[in-house]
Amino acid sequence: MDFSFSEEEALFREELRDFLSKRVRPIVRKIDEEGIPRDLVKDMVKLGLWAMPVSEDVGGQKASFTLTAIAAEEVARADFSMATAVMFLLEASWGYVLDKYGKGIREEVLPKVVSGDWFLGIASTEPSGGSDVANLKTLARKEGDYYVIEGEKSYISGVGEAKKWGGGHLTLVRTSPEGHRGISMIYVPTDLEGVETSLISNSGRMGISTGIMRYQGVKVPVKNLIGEENKGFYYAMDGFNHARVLVSAACIGSAEAILEMGLNYAKDREAFGKKLKDHQAIAFEASELYTRLEMARLLTYKAAWMLDNEEKFRDQIPAYSAMAKLVGPQTAFDVIKSVMMWMGAYGYTKGALVEIAYRGIMSYLVGAEGAMNVMKMIISKRIFT
Repeated sequence: MDFSFSEEEALFREELRDFLSKRVRPIVRKIDEEGIPRDLVKDMVKLGLWAMPVSEDVGGQKASFTLTAIAAEEVARADFSMATAVMFLLEASWGYVLDKYGKGIREEVLPKVVSGDWFLGIASTEPSGGSDVANLKTLARKEGDYYVIEGEKSYISGVGEAKKWGGGHLTLVRTSPEGHRGISMIYVPTDLEGVETSLISNSGRMGISTGIMRYQGVKVPVKNLIGEENKGFYYAMDGFNHARVLVSAACIGSAEAILEMGLNYAKDREAFGKKLKDHQAIAFEASELYTRLEMARLLTYKAAWMLDNEEKFRDQIPAYSAMAKLVGPQTAFDVIKSVMMWMGAYGYTKGALVEIAYRGIMSYLVGAEGAMNVMKMIISKRIFT
């Protein structure tokens, strides 16, 4: 049993951290207020970071999910608002799904995604609910060489980017009434006639847009069907299994950055005649948080390793990815909240930057990539089998 990264992985992590600390960390506030710069995306493309797990024949690196998790952690460590990490993991996890199942359209779409020219996202959440994917209402009926889509998706990441840059979303639609067995996945370009978009203002991770998409008689070519009709639910679950591990890695990276700030603050700040670090209340809490963060990291990388050995761990992957998603965001939130409290009034100011991470991490507690109770449901099914 070896818990160390390979020489290649360790070097990748070191070089990536150096790049991101210089290129991304100085503009965290700008990203939060103005969005992710296109030139930053292009610089990350040059390093081979965009849609890393995608196959080489369409421009990807065919990177392992362990290496991709390392990248997700480092991206969020630099931009702890989570915005850049969200875009990174969307392209990685849903690029993986399109590459794996989208035989009819992968060669048309993925080179544009890998190059950073087009955005690729997932559209599953609807106004009636997000975590209950099997109960979606958006309909797609087949008419000749097209699917005609009617419905609405809400709280979808990257709506603005797909509209402005080009690209679209892997969209879950109902093609048959049989619950989750009647769901298909179709790639829907955002610029198609009948797709109406509007943006939602979030409290955090504002560097990437969130919005609503309405489909009014949208005609999508049959070739845009991902895999087989009525199998979309299974493709989506595969994507969520991979996305949740990257989400956890990103949350850990954000928490790591903020904890580092908090520890430095505790070393320098004096209260009641001694450094904060010498007060047992701070020192013990810091020790516990550091330990919990390391526990979350170990679980996350175990889940990533299992994804890289899918054939061996296929039955266990849903539970372990859910465990990572359950533990990573909650641990990160506790770390960030505690550091803000260590800093007192200063931690509540925008100058401290902690509030950016505090607002950003909340998106993964309230439900993005699956609510916390849904993760518990997935895990419970495994342990009670």
